[in-house]
Amino acid sequence: METSSSPSPAAPSSAPRGRYTGRGPRPHHGSSHGPRSRTRGGAGRPRSARRDQHRRPSPRPLRDSGMANLKDTEALQLPPLDQDTVRIIPLGGVEEVGRNMTAIELPEGIFVVDAGFQFMSEEAAPGIDYVLPNTRYLEANKDRILALFITHGHLDHIGGIPYIIDRIGNPPIYTQYLTSLMIKKRQEEFPHLPEIVVHVVEPGGRVQVGDITVRTFPVTHSIPDSMGISIATKHGNVVMSGDLKLDHVDGKPSEKEDKVWSTVGSEKNILFIGDSTNAERDGFSIPETRVYDTLDEIISKVKGRLIIGTFASQFERIIHIIQTAEKLGKKVVTEGRSIKTNVEIAQRGEIFAPKPGTIIPAEQIGDYPSDKIIILTTGAQGEEQAALMRIATGKHKSITFTERDTVVLSSSVIPGNEVSVQKLKDNLYRHGLTLMHYRSSDVHSTGHGNSGELVWITRKVNPNFAMPGYGYHSMIRCHANALVMNGFPRENVILADNGKVFEIKNGTELTVRKEKVPSGPMMVDGFSIGDMQEVVIRDRQALAKDGMFVIIATVNIRTGQLKKSPDIISRGFVYLRESQGLLSETRLLIKKSIEDMTQGMNPVDLEYVKSNLTDTVERYLLQKTSKRPMVIPVLIGV
Repeated sequence: METSSSPSPAAPSSAPRGRYTGRGPRPHHGSSHGPRSRTRGGAGRPRSARRDQHRRPSPRPLRDSGMANLKDTEALQLPPLDQDTVRIIPLGGVEEVGRNMTAIELPEGIFVVDAGFQFMSEEAAPGIDYVLPNTRYLEANKDRILALFITHGHLDHIGGIPYIIDRIGNPPIYTQYLTSLMIKKRQEEFPHLPEIVVHVVEPGGRVQVGDITVRTFPVTHSIPDSMGISIATKHGNVVMSGDLKLDHVDGKPSEKEDKVWSTVGSEKNILFIGDSTNAERDGFSIPETRVYDTLDEIISKVKGRLIIGTFASQFERIIHIIQTAEKLGKKVVTEGRSIKTNVEIAQRGEIFAPKPGTIIPAEQIGDYPSDKIIILTTGAQGEEQAALMRIATGKHKSITFTERDTVVLSSSVIPGNEVSVQKLKDNLYRHGLTLMHYRSSDVHSTGHGNSGELVWITRKVNPNFAMPGYGYHSMIRCHANALVMNGFPRENVILADNGKVFEIKNGTELTVRKEKVPSGPMMVDGFSIGDMQEVVIRDRQALAKDGMFVIIATVNIRTGQLKKSPDIISRGFVYLRESQGLLSETRLLIKKSIEDMTQGMNPVDLEYVKSNLTDTVERYLLQKTSKRPMVIPVLIGV
């Protein structure tokens, strides 16, 4: 994508040039429940990697691991707002894909939007289960929190609720019906937590929270009941899109989209925070209808068994596949805990009702002709323990591949998963089967709008200010550049970072405060939660890469002499049985180093000796092996 110079993160205190009309150059392209009618939304990959099988949460309460001291630039309290000012604080999700959370602060109180988590790779953060938005500012101001609004049911928007909700005062949650079911289902795994209060809002409805009116509106995404929100302030609305794309045909949005966004834009909007996840791509995304057409053709024409790997979060697509199978008289097997759970939730929410006998257990596959079987499975990202990889590697108890099978990977490759996906493809091809994926046919479409869609939406909303949200900085920057290239005032584009504090006065004057609120990631690590010190992560990475080397020595604290040759314990460094020469040389080095350092020292300072011994042994092992194991000396004074 062609880019212009970067938009300014802050506008002068003067009024903006005017609301966005879209004038400019053309885009550059390269609590009532029950059944309700639902529209088909676009589908796409989730914005963070979804693990099919991950560590089950413990029923035990999580411990707070202890918070690090505030940085000089961070504050837990900010000056009170006057009646003409609104404050916007991104707490997560604008420097990464995942852990989405934004605070909208008014004089009357604080609205929190979304509470997601982010998965971390073992390489980046060994031992860490999830990464959460930093809630320290909200915890310090929890008495002012009015409500938590959830835009949709993906884990990067709801996954943090069990870990966060009690810490911020257990505010009432407002969301749509399907999302409420998903939140409650997940909450069942945390029985020790206080009961949450969830209010179901209707699409296009208005909610009164205290003296503030919040309007919701439907958006197209890969999961039903996705919504945006519009919070009314004294001088206009703060509008947040949630994750979204447009339902369109060849770049022309549908009548439904035009009606929804025209309604949003008919009111005075001071700020629009929009999805940036796919902003690095020009034009319009592939419509989900094209994916449906492709899958329908495959399902109807395939001669053997059909195995479709996709994200469990692709509700709309999964439902469509099951309904197509019904029409053709085929049986569906669901494999993967998360996909089974989501199909159950979709049925409970009366989103769809498969005919009895359509979904069968894997053990019954042999009872039907192969061309009457469709297997819906998780694991298209190559997760080792996910269902698809277990089948591919012959570890599944009921399903084995044959050369007559056809496998469709109905997903794109999430950045960082390239190696695992390639491993999956290699394992699949070893069975001699037919493999189809998004690079070879239209079997996947993103759930996030390209830059052309984001420009169209922003024109419709016509806000005074625009804040690209939801994504890495590169995505946010591309979103900002697309807006500026299409006529939006550069000085009215807000480039956000986590923890940065923005204030809009009178709906027209933008200020970026010097203070930031705490924004470092909070880690779920076993049974504890809190700021994870960078040094801890570095130590874990070092252990994972080069292992550990433990020295145990008994030292006479009067003479500095060793009572015996030091013991050595090593894990993940070298194979001890084949490294006896190295160990013997290292023992001699340790003995000499300790005795040299303690010569004339009375009494012996063991802490000083340990520190210097660590450096000496680390240098020696690096010289001999080109590895940097974690050296841990244990000196016992006698």
